[in-house]
Amino acid sequence: MTAVAATHKPRLQLWVFVVAGGVITALSLGVRSTFGLLLEPIAEGLGSGLGPIAFAIAVQNLMWGFSQPIAGALSDRFGAPAVLSAGGALYALALLLMATADGTGAILLTGGFLTGIAVGAASFAVVLSAVGRNAPPERRSLLLGLVSAIGSLGQFVLIPVAQGLLQNVSWQQTSVVLAIVLVPIIFIAPLMRSRVVKPGDTDGGEVAVTEMPKQPLRADLRKAARSRSYLLLNTAFFTCGFHVTFIGVHLPGFVNVTGLSASTASTALALIGLFNVVGSLLVGLLGQRIAFTYLLAGIYGLRAVSIGIFFLMPITTTTVIVFGIVMGVLWLSTVPPTSAIVTQLFGPANAGALFGVVFLSHQLGSFLGAWLGGEIFDATESYSIMWVVVAILGLYAMFVHLFINESPIVDEPQKGGRRGGIRWGSATAAIALVIAGTFAGVSLTAEAAALESTGEVDRRPVVTYCALGPSLHSSR
Repeated sequence: MTAVAATHKPRLQLWVFVVAGGVITALSLGVRSTFGLLLEPIAEGLGSGLGPIAFAIAVQNLMWGFSQPIAGALSDRFGAPAVLSAGGALYALALLLMATADGTGAILLTGGFLTGIAVGAASFAVVLSAVGRNAPPERRSLLLGLVSAIGSLGQFVLIPVAQGLLQNVSWQQTSVVLAIVLVPIIFIAPLMRSRVVKPGDTDGGEVAVTEMPKQPLRADLRKAARSRSYLLLNTAFFTCGFHVTFIGVHLPGFVNVTGLSASTASTALALIGLFNVVGSLLVGLLGQRIAFTYLLAGIYGLRAVSIGIFFLMPITTTTVIVFGIVMGVLWLSTVPPTSAIVTQLFGPANAGALFGVVFLSHQLGSFLGAWLGGEIFDATESYSIMWVVVAILGLYAMFVHLFINESPIVDEPQKGGRRGGIRWGSATAAIALVIAGTFAGVSLTAEAAALESTGEVDRRPVVTYCALGPSLHSSR
C-alpha cells in the first residue's frame, strides 16, 4: 500500500516548516528548563524537602517518556499539528493548575503527571520526526540541526526571565506567566502540516514527501525488537536523559551549596541554551560528512571529559560559567543524530513512534537523574555521588555508539558491514574501562564520605576532595 500522492504543488515552504518546529521546541523546552529554578522555591513555599519536588519532576520526565511513543504514533497517523496543538493546550493548563497547588501531592499531579504528558505531545520528538519525515535525505541532518538550534534559544531566553520573575514575585505567579508563554504553540502548530507529492516533482524548497511504502507500525516494532543497533541506541540515549536532567534540575542546588549566588546557576543554564545553538548547528553540518554514530560517540566522550575536568577544578563563578558553555555545545546536539539514525534504520513512515520508544529510554534516564539527585542530596547533603555516576555513564554511552550499525534495516537486522558486527577487542576494552571507572567512582565516593564525616572538607565535587583535597583544604 502506498501513500496517496497529492495532485497539486505543496503550499508550505520548507523554511516555514523548520522555523515553526524550532519555535514550538523553543517554547516547550524553554519552559521545561525553568523547573530547575522552581525546585527550591516550591520546596520552600510548601515546607517540604527537595526530595518530594525532585520526585515530581522525575515523574514528569517519566510521563514525558511514556507518552512519547503514543504521541509519535498519533503524529504519524493524524499529523503533527493536531498532536502539537493538544499538547500545548494541556501544557499551559497544567502550569495554571500547578500555580494553585497547596501540597506536594498537587505538585506531583500537575507538575509531574500532566506536565509530563503535555511535554511529550508538544516537544522536539514530535517536531523532529515530522521534519525528518518531510526533509530531503541529503538535507535531513542540516535541517534537524537547524530546528534544534532554534529550539535552544528558548532556554537561553526563558531561564533569565524565570529567574527575574522569581526574584520579584512568587513561584505561583511565575508559573502563570510561563503558562501564558506556551499559548502560541496552539496557533503555530498548524504550520507543521505536510504535503505528499508525486515522485519526480521538485520541491523548490517546499515541504515535500515522495510516495513510499506505508509500513505497518507492528512490523517495524518487530524489526526494532530484533535490531541490536536499535536496542543499543536506546541504552545510550538513557545516558543523555540522565545527564541533561540532573544538570538542568540540580545545577542550581549544587551551585547554592558551594556558596555561589543563584544568578550564577541561572546564567550557566541560560548559556547552555545559547551554546546549544552552536552545538546543534555544528552537528547538523558534520552529520552530512561524518557517520552519526561517530558523532554521538564523540559528543558523549567529550561530556565525560568535561565533567571530569569540572570535578578537578575549584568551584567558582568562572568554572561554573565555563562548564555551562561547554555543556551547551554538547547538550541537545545528541538529539538530531539519534533521530536521524532511527529514520535511517526504519524509514520515515513510523519514525515518530520508533523515535518515541528511544525517547522513552531517554526519559527513564531523566527520571533517575532528577529523582536520585534530590534523594541523594537529602541523605548526604552532597551531590558528589551523582557527579561520579554522570561521568561513568558518559564513558558508557561513548563506547556503545561504536557498536551501532546505522545502515537501513530491510527485513532482518543486518550483520557485518559498516559497524555491523561487534568488535570484540574494542568491546573488551570498553567493558574494562567502564568497570574500572565504576570501581574508581565507588572508591572516590567512599573516601569523600569518610572525609565529610570528619568535617574535614566542604561540599566541592568528590574528585576534588580525593585527588586534591588535603592540599586544597590546608591552603584555605
